[in-house]
Amino acid sequence: MKPVKVGVLGLGTVGGGVLNVLKRNAEEIARRAGREIVVCRASARDLSRQRICETQGIALTEDPFEIVNDPEIDVVVELIGGYEPAKQLLLTAIANGKHVVTANKALIALHGNEIFAEAGKKGVMVLFEAAVAGGIPIIKAIREGLSGNRIKWLAGIINGTGNFILSEMRDKGRNFADVLQEAQALGYAEADPTFDIEGIDAGHKLTILASIAFGIPLQFDKVYTEGITQITSADVGYAKTLGYRIKHLGIARHTEQGIELRVHPTLIPRRRLIANVDGVMNAILVCGDAVGPTLYYGAGAGAEPTASAVVADLVDVVRAMTSDPENRVPHLAFQPDAIVDIPVLSVDQIKTAYYLRLTAEDKPGVLADVSRILAAHNISIEALIQKEPKKGESSVPIIMLTQQTLEREMNAAIAEIEALATVSGKINRIRLETLG
Repeated sequence: MKPVKVGVLGLGTVGGGVLNVLKRNAEEIARRAGREIVVCRASARDLSRQRICETQGIALTEDPFEIVNDPEIDVVVELIGGYEPAKQLLLTAIANGKHVVTANKALIALHGNEIFAEAGKKGVMVLFEAAVAGGIPIIKAIREGLSGNRIKWLAGIINGTGNFILSEMRDKGRNFADVLQEAQALGYAEADPTFDIEGIDAGHKLTILASIAFGIPLQFDKVYTEGITQITSADVGYAKTLGYRIKHLGIARHTEQGIELRVHPTLIPRRRLIANVDGVMNAILVCGDAVGPTLYYGAGAGAEPTASAVVADLVDVVRAMTSDPENRVPHLAFQPDAIVDIPVLSVDQIKTAYYLRLTAEDKPGVLADVSRILAAHNISIEALIQKEPKKGESSVPIIMLTQQTLEREMNAAIAEIEALATVSGKINRIRLETLG
């Protein structure tokens, strides 16, 4: 049987990793796929740049449209990233009847509904395992391995940069700005780290996971995102004292009222396995009604971990081309006509527990005033730490853990507490999840 001809768009870190894995494991991959997979063409912005891969025998070009319009190419692998020209390249490849593999989470999160609809019309596959959590096969696990379950909720550390920063702050007592600077020097964070530290990157990934888990359209615009820039080393220390660790989580939960989609710093009990995932590693907890909680852990980025997911998608495409192309796994796990537009809850409708840190005057009645306001909003205090004032200072930090309450009630209570004459500055609020 003739080889499947592949065109790769982008020869950066991931593109180079894909070529290396395909070359090194060519025999094993062909045995699994049923046919040889050959990269015939590849594009790069700068052909003179030194690469991490061997490109001998591959026709190179600076124009990726040459590849998506090449009638000899069977499968296009898009590793350019971003929205444009990636979107137009994918739609052109699909229009030309080519299967597509991509690692582009932003493109899938924002334009996946359109892309999958066009792919359905042309009868081609669009696979995107590498778009979420790098080398962890989380999409395949939810879409196929857990297909007998009703997914109740999922929670994940799905951005390695944020996890590295929080791990360093906890283990070494360092402040956010210093660790971010190191993350940039190590190549974990971009020169503009906004997507990582403000939760946008995790929001893209959560959008994809939620759609596959619950059978809903991709809806990035409805994901609540909150970054980690306001987390201090003091917060990390207080969390530790209370038996928790702070992680930047993406959380999706199917409730009777609708779907929760949120990314934010979260206190989780330190005994949970996911609380002990450190550095740049990723981990996702998925809870199904039949199987219960399951944990998936591994490298969320890097040349070969991401290449592992890209090549796995290539193998799936080739298997379908070789055997039964009509019997394919749906793009978003559920059959296209069974996607249900379940309401996505606004963040003020979610219900969770909270960590609160406030600075108040060290005088009688202050804590009573705070407690009275919380009680008026049906918020119960679970634990409390009040530090002694430092010498010469009249204010003290007060740290509280609350029981579960609605976000809108907590917002109202915080506004009232901050208005007290005895309370100074803003209250630092971190949501708390037990993930049980």
